[in-house]
Amino acid sequence: MGLVAPTRGAVSFKGTPITGLAPYRIARLGLGYVPEERRIFPTITVKENLLMGVKGSPRRGEGWTPDRIYEFFPRLRERERQRAGTLSGGEQQMLTIGRTLMGNPDVLLVDEPTEGLAPMIVEQVERILGEIHRSGTPVLLVEQSMETALALAQRVYVMSKGQIVFSGSMRDLAANDVVRQQYLEV
Repeated sequence: MGLVAPTRGAVSFKGTPITGLAPYRIARLGLGYVPEERRIFPTITVKENLLMGVKGSPRRGEGWTPDRIYEFFPRLRERERQRAGTLSGGEQQMLTIGRTLMGNPDVLLVDEPTEGLAPMIVEQVERILGEIHRSGTPVLLVEQSMETALALAQRVYVMSKGQIVFSGSMRDLAANDVVRQQYLEV
């Protein structure tokens, strides 16, 4: 997303080089980013936070609207007029995902969405991310929880010290004892 400059190499999105671009420019190209820290606007309402995520006109077809977000996150509809800073951690995570979707991204980048959440909320976030993907928005997930990654991933990349050390399907990972033992198992 342009928040950390690469020390080498290049990053492209849809054939456009994005290395060195400001995060807002990258977002305008169609990348949506859900940060681990959530970064909500605590003093404004849930609905106002959602509207802060709008970027330009909706894409072709049905774009993301507050009502569509509320279908995925009914709890946010209940809290629509509440200041975002008073939400629980799980509700704030839902709000962050919803706000990002309001920009109608072509790809959703999600960083550690279950970090610090109660198990029941983790299940909800996993279910919703799966539904978002099935609704047509691809999701690129960075996740340390193997359970969450296994529940959601179709393709897996294992990184160590900034390098991809494995790339493949979940089946490929299950069959690769060396990668699992060296990088994933405690």
